[in-house]
Amino acid sequence: MKKWIVAGVAVVTLSGCAQLTDYNSAVTTPPPSALVGNWQTFGPQKGLVSPQAQASLIVTASGETLDCRQWQRVIAKPGKVTLLDGDWVNVNNQSRVMPLVLEGSTLRYDKLQLQKVSQPTAECSDALAKQATPAQPEAKPAGVSGNKPEKKHHSGMIYTQKR
Repeated sequence: MKKWIVAGVAVVTLSGCAQLTDYNSAVTTPPPSALVGNWQTFGPQKGLVSPQAQASLIVTASGETLDCRQWQRVIAKPGKVTLLDGDWVNVNNQSRVMPLVLEGSTLRYDKLQLQKVSQPTAECSDALAKQATPAQPEAKPAGVSGNKPEKKHHSGMIYTQKR
């Protein structure tokens, strides 16, 4: 009996992921106005690494998102809202698909319960500003040619140190 339950859960889980092959295939969709804004956790939550950790989700009217987690450092993952099989989901740049479920004034997202706030934390605002400003390519010294291989490890995350 337990094997059937596990198999059923696996099928349901995998069926939702199979429709988006990568981040670029997800279409950014403007979300309903009720989802737009700054969302934040309050108090300890199971979906966070520590009782002192804090999560924020910034959702723009155009459908861009920034999932910002704070504890000993700030990890910010850009993403986009899309409508998948009739459900609103956030797809982050690592192709992770997480439902956005609004229940009254509480947003359930990635094992978290978030409440709407007027503005993001200062650390998440900094991460948002870094995301909005495209990185300037480094100028190469004259006479230097060749391409260095890019490092892919954590390439889609924005790290900042807490002040």
